[in-house]
Amino acid sequence: MQTAELIRKVRRIEIITRRMVNDVMAGEYHSVFKGKGIEFEEAREYQPGDDVRSIDWNVTARMGAPFVKRYVEERELTVVCAVDGSASCLFGTGENTKNDIAAELCALLGFSAIKNNDRVGLLVFTDRVEKFIPPKKGSKHVLAVIQEMLAFRPSSCGTNINAALEHLNRVLKHRCVVFLLSDFIDEGYEKAMAVANRRHDLVAVVLGDRWEQQMANAGMIAVQDAETGAQRLIDTGNARVRQRYLFLVEKRRAALARLFKLHAIDFVKLQTRVQQDESANVKRVDYATPLVRLFRERARRL
Repeated sequence: MQTAELIRKVRRIEIITRRMVNDVMAGEYHSVFKGKGIEFEEAREYQPGDDVRSIDWNVTARMGAPFVKRYVEERELTVVCAVDGSASCLFGTGENTKNDIAAELCALLGFSAIKNNDRVGLLVFTDRVEKFIPPKKGSKHVLAVIQEMLAFRPSSCGTNINAALEHLNRVLKHRCVVFLLSDFIDEGYEKAMAVANRRHDLVAVVLGDRWEQQMANAGMIAVQDAETGAQRLIDTGNARVRQRYLFLVEKRRAALARLFKLHAIDFVKLQTRVQQDESANVKRVDYATPLVRLFRERARRL
């Protein structure tokens, strides 16, 4: 990607996601991702309506008037986006690939985080850890993360979620909020996911495309596995073949849902399908609505 084109894409994503942070995500992120606890800020004079349980009796005795303790939330959160950069995430039948959606979602989460003075980090993986950017604060850092996402070119095609989660478990010494963005076309990562969810607040973002959910009746076609390169002919005109494909898709979906439920992992599904944004007169993927829905469900639970 040329430098000028990259800058335009970064700028476009910044404009879109900043607007979403202000208009759509306002308050949602802060309300659902809490800090480490609360810390004492000051003792102030009692006012009608204050909880009598917060009275500081030592200060009250010294000052001769009732004083209450005031606390503030100690946030200092760290948000890490772990993004699947494998070949299967380069797929998309519309104007966007799954990787495009992941880049915009990282920007949305990043700007939401820095608005709350939290740190943001990035890990991109295939069947190995391709890139890790340690968490930092500030708009410049988030823009650098977006640029890295857009400029990223994988050195491998495969997927190894296990290796990515094990790497995060090693390098992240303190509890973080980890967004795992992947199509989850992989196996053998269940144990690492359980460990990561115990150590951190893990949220799974399942990336998909509508044509992965169904097989079109297009006759005999040649298909290729994007990650392994394996090729074969498939008779999509055969109703039994299409039915078998739907069965396997549903089986994988159900297994993934059971895994998330077993380990109490929150998840959200995002599709590459675009919608018309009337206010901006452009087509874009609506990934904010399902994300806000997830945040509100979490908030109610908490």
